Amino acid sequence: MIREEIKKLIQNAIEDLQKKKKLPKFAIPEILIEKPPKENYGDYSSNIVYQLSKIAKINPLELSKGISARIFNYPKGRQLFRMISGDSPGFINFFISKEYLQKQIGEILKQGEKFGNLKIGKNKKLQVEFISANPTGPLTVGNARGGFFGDVLGNVLEKAGFRIEKAYYINDYGMQILTLGHSVLKDSEAPKESFQLPTGQAKYKGVYIDTLAKRIQEKDSYKAGEKAAKIIIKEMIKKTTDRMGIKYDEWISETKLHQISFIKKILEILKKKNLLYQKEGAVWFKASKFGDERDRVLVKKDGWKTYLAGDIALHYYKFEKEKFNKVINIWGADHAGDVPGLQAGVSAIDHKGKLDIILLQFVTLFEKKEKLKMSKRLGIYVTMDELLDKVGTDVARFFFLQKSADTHLNFDLDLAKEQSEKNPVFYIQYAHARICSILRKATSYKLQAISYKLLNHPSELALIKQLIRLLEIIKDTAKDYQVQRIPQYALDLAASFHQFYRDCKVLTESRPLYEARLALISATKIVLKNTLDLMGISAPEKM
Repeated sequence: MIREEIKKLIQNAIEDLQKKKKLPKFAIPEILIEKPPKENYGDYSSNIVYQLSKIAKINPLELSKGISARIFNYPKGRQLFRMISGDSPGFINFFISKEYLQKQIGEILKQGEKFGNLKIGKNKKLQVEFISANPTGPLTVGNARGGFFGDVLGNVLEKAGFRIEKAYYINDYGMQILTLGHSVLKDSEAPKESFQLPTGQAKYKGVYIDTLAKRIQEKDSYKAGEKAAKIIIKEMIKKTTDRMGIKYDEWISETKLHQISFIKKILEILKKKNLLYQKEGAVWFKASKFGDERDRVLVKKDGWKTYLAGDIALHYYKFEKEKFNKVINIWGADHAGDVPGLQAGVSAIDHKGKLDIILLQFVTLFEKKEKLKMSKRLGIYVTMDELLDKVGTDVARFFFLQKSADTHLNFDLDLAKEQSEKNPVFYIQYAHARICSILRKATSYKLQAISYKLLNHPSELALIKQLIRLLEIIKDTAKDYQVQRIPQYALDLAASFHQFYRDCKVLTESRPLYEARLALISATKIVLKNTLDLMGISAPEKM
């Protein structure tokens, strides 16, 4: 990865200058390599000189030129760069050599579908848990945003070298199940000895509730809820996640955690640690000892366990039984208030720092510029199946992935249904289909001793620069979980290919140039297909 090579060269240059006493001895700060905002500033730049000038009290322009000259004198520096500029105070700008870029085509063709595979995960075991919506109704568009995000994050982390498990936690125990049971049973059918709903507790509504009411022959409200939840998981949620292209490795049941006594065990552990106390008839957890702003209830005065009790037990199960090195939970933004309590619980069971929680902002659907309202309790919502029927899985995935987790997602149904290059998904897929079309016409030719040196047109070199960026995209996303980089990268790559196609004739009469350009588009096909695979989006060969 060229970015890492640049870091090593900068590090070596600074150490050499220190050995020659042209720089004083000091701990070298983290060296950051970035993409400059303008092409004339180079392909990569570093502000390390700005940092060093403060430490060493040296003129930044003089230091920048000194480091640049030293790097360019290294054999590796001359191989990688056509120019290194130290003329910008505080910055060093690197211009990649065309010879280095040309060689990358052969490397991509050699690696094929493995191109982009990294070893930064060191085979550590990592779980991504996502969606995990209560089994009280079909998956709505709001529920499902985390589905695509979590699935693609898992794909990226696996590509980065982690062992990944994708999980769905089924909250099939407690008040929501009782509420579901009362929703599917008529009040006249619920006997007095059944669990009663708290005053003001709203029931679930919708056509699916009416359908379940006809199917479930049960008098006990809680048992009715359990049966309804099983039907919803099997016949609604699992079928929807299949349509979304998500393959879970594990479906974890909260009821199972009760059956194998993990929730009971966690209460015993916290009690032994003197982290529980009783107040107002409830059992409280001393969450404030672990950074939370307040203590949290684990057992309510009516005996019901809270979500938090189950969640702490769930993570005890993940870390102690399943031995995950790290767990990533993807939640809706409406659960932000629950984050400190669970992080406190994970710290209390001696696994501090192993849990990351990503909060996804809400989704709003727009059709003909009008906002569509959604509420599962009121029976007014758009299901994920309805959206998939309208736009298909590929388009839904791409549109949901375009925004960062902390950004509200406005989903434009009219644009999503557009089957032209106005739709970014079709724009990207058309690039892949066009490459396949060119390669089909070239079936009578075989790539032999290719002269990559012929690939020196600016559009050819710009395309190669995009191809090798995939390694950086995967590394950065595995580090900070900014999944929206992937669809943006796919757009950038498709744009570079389309520009190349406009500027450079592939099926040229010059056989050596013809073969070199065939190699370039073959490499582009590999990288584009690998990128679409990361997003779970199809790569059509014809459109």
